Amino acid sequence: MADWAPKRFWKQATIAQQGEAWAVLLDSRTLRTPAKAHLLVGSAELAQAVADEWQAQGEVIRPDTMPFTRAVNVAIDHIGEKRDAVVAEIAGYGGTDMLCYREEESDALAQHQAAQWDPLLDWAADHFGARLVVQQGIMPVAQDPIALSRLQDAVAAHSDIGLAALHDLVSLSGSLILGLAVAHGRLSADEAWTLSRLDENWQIAQWGEDEEAAEMTRTKAASFLSAAQLYAVSR
Repeated sequence: MADWAPKRFWKQATIAQQGEAWAVLLDSRTLRTPAKAHLLVGSAELAQAVADEWQAQGEVIRPDTMPFTRAVNVAIDHIGEKRDAVVAEIAGYGGTDMLCYREEESDALAQHQAAQWDPLLDWAADHFGARLVVQQGIMPVAQDPIALSRLQDAVAAHSDIGLAALHDLVSLSGSLILGLAVAHGRLSADEAWTLSRLDENWQIAQWGEDEEAAEMTRTKAASFLSAAQLYAVSR
């Protein structure tokens, strides 16, 4: 580890209630975000998850091992002041949702996609009143503006920390519907990740897997599961 790496300066990471929020204390100091705001969250469970990450650090601080801390920092320092833009970015995935684009050349894969993905599109239609159109191939398909508006409303209903988690669930899977399905308890994180990898797993079954690609997939999967855990404890 490089000499300039930040060193641990505390003995104990604990939590304490401050008004209606929860703070993380490094010894007696309230933890702050990179922008110097107090790191305050709405649940003791989330505060404890952040504190556990700090307590688990060794002699030097490794931010890459603290996904909860990183997400809370993003929510406090960035999402609050750019909330509308973040909501629009996440909701924008609805217009090009992966679940809406089906295989053209392989009937077997197209049937597999329909069997696995159509129930999620039906759920979105029932739960949000948002029926998305399915397209064969990769040419863009215009979605119903009313459906997209209802999905944006569903995104906007989340807290800032919920948006931070949902952003990763959606961007990593490539599907707004899958991200919302995890957030609303329709799917587990493992189920959603498997559905997001349906095409890739089909190809792997036919041709095998490249080890470098497999390592990238494992990294993304870990980030996806962390986002789901963050969402669960932020509620």
